[in-house]
Amino acid sequence: MEDTRILIIEDDQTILNFLSISLKTNGYRFEAAKTGLDGISLALANNPDVILLDLGLPDIDGLEVLRQVRQASDVPVIVVSARGQEREKVEALDAGADDYITKPFSIGELLARVRVALRKRAPRPAVKETFELDGLVIDFEKRRVTVDGRDVHLTPIEYKLLTLLVENRGKVLTHSFINKQVWGYEYTEDSQSLRVFMANIRRKIEKNTAKPRYIMTEVGVGYRFADE
Repeated sequence: MEDTRILIIEDDQTILNFLSISLKTNGYRFEAAKTGLDGISLALANNPDVILLDLGLPDIDGLEVLRQVRQASDVPVIVVSARGQEREKVEALDAGADDYITKPFSIGELLARVRVALRKRAPRPAVKETFELDGLVIDFEKRRVTVDGRDVHLTPIEYKLLTLLVENRGKVLTHSFINKQVWGYEYTEDSQSLRVFMANIRRKIEKNTAKPRYIMTEVGVGYRFADE
């Protein structure tokens, strides 16, 4: 963790102090910016490992900061904001945020999300022939899915949805992102078809669909595959 560098872009001094103490206590190095423009400069100059970004900044909106950072970097960005409406979450995630946490929050939850972001940042093997998690096995070469050794038949669309989630595990994927990746069009008001496909996948791979182990629903936003 000593080599991990976190950039905090936050203008609220109380929250900034809270984050600074918590990160330092847990062994992370960090720097802070109180304005969006300063945050963009530090992000591009110092290439941090994770950015914690507030949306309500005094000079420019946090979404604009996110868009400008995304033009030059794929650094994981966790939005930390008091804006808790679904529309704001969807907008931030579609603009390139990797995660979204709403104030007030516990430091334990924030640190867990930082760890997930760091795992996604770490280089993975160029090609993995199989993926395994708690009995679920995906053989990408054979396009075969099994649960506890039992073959699971997925339609081509269901398989594409599942592999998209697995490849982005730990990250919230919005309805519009999924639609664009799988069907080639942006989000529409009617997301019923996507919900039906996800329900079918869960029915086939989850041991308990009421308490899913693999595919989590982010209500009104999208879906997330378990990272661990």
